[in-house]
Amino acid sequence: MIGERLDEVRREIARSAEKAGRKPSDILLVAVTKTHGPEMINEAIECGVTDIGENKVQEILDKYDKVLPVRWHLIGHLQTNKVKYIIDKVCLIHSVDSIRLMDEIERQAEIHNVSQADILIQINISGEETKYGAAPEELDAILTHCGQLKHVKIKGLMTILPKDCDDVTKRLFFNNIRTIFVDKQTKTYHNVSMEYLSMGMSGDFAAAVECGANMVRIGSKIFGERNYI
Repeated sequence: MIGERLDEVRREIARSAEKAGRKPSDILLVAVTKTHGPEMINEAIECGVTDIGENKVQEILDKYDKVLPVRWHLIGHLQTNKVKYIIDKVCLIHSVDSIRLMDEIERQAEIHNVSQADILIQINISGEETKYGAAPEELDAILTHCGQLKHVKIKGLMTILPKDCDDVTKRLFFNNIRTIFVDKQTKTYHNVSMEYLSMGMSGDFAAAVECGANMVRIGSKIFGERNYI
């Protein structure tokens, strides 16, 4: 079942990429496994998934030693006091939204002998008060600050859209963050390389790819509905 769902997701990514004049191979699929156990994760890995995303630090810790070799992504909100638990376990932290959090990642990387800690800056592109993320106008200061750090490397941007957006509004937000992403690619910041634009989830990843995403975070389309207790 997971294999079939993965095939359909990959076909949809390919259709959207080609529609936008891009190569399907340029889009990185991060399979989001929150609330799903190691068995399902291993099945996905055996079907070719190379990157797993988790929203919570504790879920990474619970599953880390129980799954096949894979690249782990922390995609949910990260509290500064929990950085130490995952700094040496994840390949990319998607949800950095402040200089304070970035400084703690730097500090923990030093403590844990992590030579390079790759992060994305989460942008609150909708301005919704309940959403985490830096405001677009804060981004320049965050990128500039990263130049003072030894271990932290900014690899791009991430966003999460409000759930109740219609398709037109979603595309507007996706296009807006892509404009910011492309603009920052033209500027020079130390320790910053705008490689990844992480946006789009199960309900809107096709539109996100058409609007420029090269990293999508897909959960329920692959694993089914979450098993909340």
